[in-house]
Amino acid sequence: MSDLQTRPLAEPSPLYRQVAEHYHQAIRQGVLGAGTRMPSVRELMQRHGVSLSTALQALRTLESLGCVQARPRVGYFVCDSPQSLLGECSEPDLRLPLHRLDGAEFAGINERISLWLEKSRLAQVRIDLGSAMPAAELFDGAALNRIGAALLREHPEILVQGHSRPGTHPIFQAAMARRALESGVHVAPHEVMSTLGNSEAVNLALSAVAEQGDVIAMESPTFYGLLQAVEAQNLRAIEIPSSARTGLSLEALELAVQQEPRLKAVVVVPHLQMPHGAVMPDAHKARLVAFCEQHNLALIEDDIYRELVDTPGVSRPLKAWDRSGQVIYCVSFNKTLAPGLRQGWMNGGRWHTRVQMLKFAKTRNMQVWAQLLAARCVDSAAFSRHLSRLRGHLARQRERSVQAVARHFPVGTRLSVPPGGLSLWIELPLGVSSSLLFERALDCGIRVAPGPMFSNTGRYERFMRLSCGLPFTPEVEAAYVTLGQLAKAMIAQDPLGLSAA
Repeated sequence: MSDLQTRPLAEPSPLYRQVAEHYHQAIRQGVLGAGTRMPSVRELMQRHGVSLSTALQALRTLESLGCVQARPRVGYFVCDSPQSLLGECSEPDLRLPLHRLDGAEFAGINERISLWLEKSRLAQVRIDLGSAMPAAELFDGAALNRIGAALLREHPEILVQGHSRPGTHPIFQAAMARRALESGVHVAPHEVMSTLGNSEAVNLALSAVAEQGDVIAMESPTFYGLLQAVEAQNLRAIEIPSSARTGLSLEALELAVQQEPRLKAVVVVPHLQMPHGAVMPDAHKARLVAFCEQHNLALIEDDIYRELVDTPGVSRPLKAWDRSGQVIYCVSFNKTLAPGLRQGWMNGGRWHTRVQMLKFAKTRNMQVWAQLLAARCVDSAAFSRHLSRLRGHLARQRERSVQAVARHFPVGTRLSVPPGGLSLWIELPLGVSSSLLFERALDCGIRVAPGPMFSNTGRYERFMRLSCGLPFTPEVEAAYVTLGQLAKAMIAQDPLGLSAA
């Protein structure tokens, strides 16, 4: 039984908030459609038995959320745009880097993240809204099986024969170089190195460019796996504020360079940044590459989500602007082709020889069958058609998820809808702790990703990531209802928002 069902509510929300929530819910459910005139202040006072001040506060709360707009001498009306039902997430101060984390402060991030992951693993999860992964049915498993079986028939010895030739298979290298060329990236086939997804690639990149005690700049918030990788290699981190509209702040990065003599690398996800979904504008990409060249900083690009951006043309990675080898380019097919394959590749830029040496020292050669399977799939026209279908499915699931948040979450919830991808980054109202919501949701069989997983600065307690990877079934809708109820219960217990301020 959930905490919502068993815990007594401490005290009700303020009256103006209750009235605002009443009408906000009606607007989100379509009971009050666009253009509908809202009750007047006098009508609100009579209907709800509230004071003039309370009625005015309720209308102003709805106006601040973008749900209604005032027309002089006429009254308040429901806004035309459905998107106005949810305000965008608040933007950080992009002028200053967040404080640097020294060794003592940074130690323990692996342990904290592992505790969250272990709690999720041990719980009886029915609906997983915490994993940024498309559902299995969104991949063409039958086609992958056919291609895999055909490769085994063509190369019957492939799984039993050792491979004395070090490095990456030439067929895979050629296919990846051709695919990269389509997005403006020029790499020779011999400059392509096979990896076990992007996690291995980023870890190899960090090992190649930095040593113990060096500083790595990363986006804030960022993928928790990067925080774990930095700590595991005894590096230090400085989190750079990142906008959900334009990505990493170049102004804050410039200040970080001035303050940190041991700053060696910048790690970014320029397309559908995890977790807030920003897509970096081309002008911003060009400036970032030029800046890193000027200051001799390795620019580690995690390009795992670019193929999921909803744009009519091809989005160009940072590597397309690289002329000096300053960009280490990391690609994975975990989200786009076959999660179970764990196949990726990287180009180490001017550190490529060192990356190859580290790769061979740590994991030796990659299995050939996975490389040939990825090459045959990615090198075909069917892969582009698959990506188009995948983006369409995810767009519909994302739209349904946004609508569910608007219908069921409490007044004051905000989110910035990303132009593609698998996730929503949600800002919760005062009084809602995402860490506590994570715990209570697990009790109800629902997994979410709390905001503190994505930073080591103590920020983002009122944020969380929700996955849009699952088809939007009635069970998923019910999970959103439960999450909204749990969040509203927290607000009722903490109306001033002191616990998650």
